[in-house]
Amino acid sequence: MTDRVYPSSKPATNGAAAGTNPSFPATKAQLYNATRPAYRPQPPPRRRRSCCCSCCLWTTLFILLLLLLAAIAGAVLWVLYRPHRPSFSVSSLQISQLNLTSSSQLTTKFNLTLTARNPNKKIIFFYDPVAVSVYSDGVDLGDGSLPSFTHGKKNTTTLRTTVQTTSQSVDSTTATALRSDLKNKSNLPLKIRLDTKVKVKVGGLKTKKVKVRIVCGGIKAAVPTGKAAAKATTADAKCKVDLRIKIWKWTF
Repeated sequence: MTDRVYPSSKPATNGAAAGTNPSFPATKAQLYNATRPAYRPQPPPRRRRSCCCSCCLWTTLFILLLLLLAAIAGAVLWVLYRPHRPSFSVSSLQISQLNLTSSSQLTTKFNLTLTARNPNKKIIFFYDPVAVSVYSDGVDLGDGSLPSFTHGKKNTTTLRTTVQTTSQSVDSTTATALRSDLKNKSNLPLKIRLDTKVKVKVGGLKTKKVKVRIVCGGIKAAVPTGKAAAKATTADAKCKVDLRIKIWKWTF
């Protein structure tokens, strides 16, 4: 007789019979990830560097172009007009009176002659009234003035004025320094200062009035004795003209 084969008392599950892994309940991480949207990488932001570089480049080129045009215009004006500052020189300076009393009262009188030259062929200077002062080591020895005048093309003008002060009170420190200078009667250092405003005409253009200061130094004077006036030595005198001529955006 043949033996009968009976099935086992516990039949195999479907998963085991199919040869797959047994199923387990989902974890918390799996449940959380199931509710999140899928990650999608964002495209990189657009860069504006190229736009900024272009703006900087065009701005730089524009500024360079303006500078080039200004240089060309300045060169043309220089070639056409060749502007130069006017020059001043001290022709003579006579001291009629220079007295400092024991009570520090200063009385002076100077006769001054200046020569002004305009070397320009196409430029005219229009001067306002000129304030004139004479100094010695920073001490104001007197004040005067010159009338307004016009300095024509290639013109030389002689200017004369009297600079003086009468019974001017000076402080003790100034008086001490001035007395020390007066002891050296043949070598008193003097300086002349002129202050005014000037308008410049270049061709058909006129500038606004600008301040100008002329300072003349290197003058040595003798203190007068008696009624005779003492003549200062002006051979080494040099005058510096501080003038800035501005035509539109160009300064000469």
